[in-house]
Amino acid sequence: MTKFYSFHGTITMITDLLGQNGEGDGCKKLISVNNKLGALVNFVVSPSTYFVDHVMVAIGDRVTGYYDGNAPTLLIFPPQYQALVMVKDSPSQNVKVDYFNSQLESRDGHLRLNISPYTQIVLTNGQLFTRNPANRDLIVIYGPATKSISAHTTPYRIIVLC
Repeated sequence: MTKFYSFHGTITMITDLLGQNGEGDGCKKLISVNNKLGALVNFVVSPSTYFVDHVMVAIGDRVTGYYDGNAPTLLIFPPQYQALVMVKDSPSQNVKVDYFNSQLESRDGHLRLNISPYTQIVLTNGQLFTRNPANRDLIVIYGPATKSISAHTTPYRIIVLC
């Protein structure tokens, strides 16, 4: 089970990540993200990194990168994390990446899902997911939510991270 941590900020640099012998094959990128407080994080983005809505990101975009908080990391500055999910800010949608329990409540207790017949539930490859999404790591894309704790929402789309 993945423990998702996130970092939100503005992309300041995107470069090819070089291999051990100094040659890069162009398949991995290093994306530097700076937040409002001046903190900097480098995300290693590989072909397996899931970009919500498959968007292209560029310098100046506001993004949130999600990574495994239990994964080993190098003790370097700035911190460098393997990005599992990247989300480009959009005023029309909210995104939550977390483990959702049998009650469809996020691990941190901040969001509870009310699934409707119109909620699209898919795999990362875009194919329909036909089982119950409870007790899984999910990417939840939603609009309005209640102001309660935990907030309740009916998601537009759920992407199951198998």
